[in-house]
Amino acid sequence: MTERGPFNSDLVAYTIRRVSGARGRGAEDEGMGCGEICGDMKLQLENLDGFPRLERVIASPSSPPRKPPKLPANLPPSITLVELPLPRVHGLPDSAESTSELLHNMVPYLKKAYDMLEPAVAEFLANSDVDWVIQDFMSFWLPQKARRLGVKSAFFCILSASTLVFGGPPSLLIDSQVRAKAAEDLTVVPQWVTYPTKVAFRLHEVINEEDMVDSDTNMSVFERLGRLIQGCEIVATRTCSEFEAEPLSLLKKLYGRAVVPMGLLPPQNKSRHEGDGRWSELKQWLDDREEKSVFYIALGTEVALSQELMHELACGIEKSGLPFVWVVGRKAGPGSIPSSFESRVSGRGFVWVGWAPQLDILAHPSVGGFLTHCGWSSVIEALGQGRALILFSEGHSDQGLVARLMDERRVGSEVPRNDRDGSFTGDSVAKTIRRVMVEPEGEELRANAWAMREIFGNVELQHKYLEEFAQAEHPPTLNYHFNSGINIAAVPFLMADEWMNLGHNLQ
Repeated sequence: MTERGPFNSDLVAYTIRRVSGARGRGAEDEGMGCGEICGDMKLQLENLDGFPRLERVIASPSSPPRKPPKLPANLPPSITLVELPLPRVHGLPDSAESTSELLHNMVPYLKKAYDMLEPAVAEFLANSDVDWVIQDFMSFWLPQKARRLGVKSAFFCILSASTLVFGGPPSLLIDSQVRAKAAEDLTVVPQWVTYPTKVAFRLHEVINEEDMVDSDTNMSVFERLGRLIQGCEIVATRTCSEFEAEPLSLLKKLYGRAVVPMGLLPPQNKSRHEGDGRWSELKQWLDDREEKSVFYIALGTEVALSQELMHELACGIEKSGLPFVWVVGRKAGPGSIPSSFESRVSGRGFVWVGWAPQLDILAHPSVGGFLTHCGWSSVIEALGQGRALILFSEGHSDQGLVARLMDERRVGSEVPRNDRDGSFTGDSVAKTIRRVMVEPEGEELRANAWAMREIFGNVELQHKYLEEFAQAEHPPTLNYHFNSGINIAAVPFLMADEWMNLGHNLQ
């Protein structure tokens, strides 16, 4: 393999197939459920060959076992695939591997199945020469298992520092009844936040979250997160000090341990869709539009609006009077889009159903704005291209907090919604779209979003964080050097693109 600078560690990455859909992807993720590695993951694996002395083991749970995943033809020989059968759980469909395939009230069964992988993961660690485990928040049990084997743990969090600050210190996360006795407690800025901010949930974003507590374990998402943070030596988060200096500083005090910014891990757009007939058609349509005149709509794989709200959204899109590209995910059922909608907007709008090349769309010069569900990944992709944001949080995970943060930074504007039930009107959607895209009052938003390219789109700046993480010690007493030939096992519950971006950016 090609040597690249001083970073020359061995890496054994042991990863679990995604069991949550691509939250940050506005476009639909079609992979991981049919015996294939998803498109973005393929692109990342194909480019890992530049990482010196890289050895990667990918474990993909499925229930029942499926045919071996199809890998890129030019996959480096150092990358090996290992499959772990996902334990069967009563109430969980045998074919389910992703939250995108499940109703919210069934997600706890998927978490239970993943927790049942504990013996298999422990056996892997016991029979390997792993020195460090890098994991996400779901496997709260892993640091303790690893410590018994002399293995250290790092928590790689794909959320922003502002989101983690909102959660609070581990002790309060573990005692979630103290952290939030009622849903209303999550709608105010916590008392431990020492800088001016309005980052907090809206009531409708938390009141209907049915999977916050697992009925079988009586363990909340907060408690999982708190126990993991307490068990890990290092917390690494997907952000940078240029954007979140104050949250990062406070987070170190709240956690009482090393908090390391990994950078924003901007995805690399390889423009691999040139031969795709659908993309060629869309690209030609975009080529015929004026610069920054089109707004792009994508709500990710996890958001499923009711038919009534989908029709209201369509009404607002139409009333805006502006050209648009609308990617409609697979969760949108028949009749989600009004029957005569496409004919009424013919020539002005382009409706795309299913997976779409989001990076290519956002990078096109004719696109000026993005109506987004506010997934952190999608926001990073959009601001990397300088696109102003029409903020439409549906409340899943951290989306509401990201929406407040982006509104606070004046790079977008939120669609007004009813605080209790999340309803909205087509008129408010249209007004917000026009404010962000064309109205004089949105000029500051557009300018601020464009300026964010210098941070979110600066690959060299973001790569610097990974280099520093690989070479530095945080703190020195931990004696960790990720450039000294150690082996690392990466165990994500969410096999999200961010994990692949981590490997890709370390080339």
